[in-house]
Amino acid sequence: YIGDWDIADQALNKEGTEWSAGAGARWNFTCVGNGIAVQDFWMPNGAEGGPPPGVGTNLRIYDAKAKRWEIVWTATGTPGFSHISAIEDEGGNIVMHYVSPEQNPPRRITFFPPTQEGWDWLLEMSFDSGSSWTPVYKIKATPRP
Repeated sequence: YIGDWDIADQALNKEGTEWSAGAGARWNFTCVGNGIAVQDFWMPNGAEGGPPPGVGTNLRIYDAKAKRWEIVWTATGTPGFSHISAIEDEGGNIVMHYVSPEQNPPRRITFFPPTQEGWDWLLEMSFDSGSSWTPVYKIKATPRP
């Protein structure tokens, strides 16, 4: 995921019947601190003119003993930060769950394995306390020229 990415995004409408294209974004991932962490910068398209619409950053640190990523996320328009924990599942997907603050409804985010063409990302929400998950927002990342 290290690199500079163009983002095509889609959101599910409130009725849960149609996907709509979003404005897109730029997402840049870089190693920091001699490799102790990965920091990324989320920059929605249109952020250059006027107030930034959700510009944000993550700091991701891998806990080798626990075999998981500990992540801190903050963005414009959100108070403080979110703590997120992520593990790699048996399929090579990185699955993230919010630790705090508690999300209502619960959310999970999945990064699918990257290829030379890019990678996919999916936000899902659970409306039944985690028994099932509904996709609500998805991303396709492609390398920036």
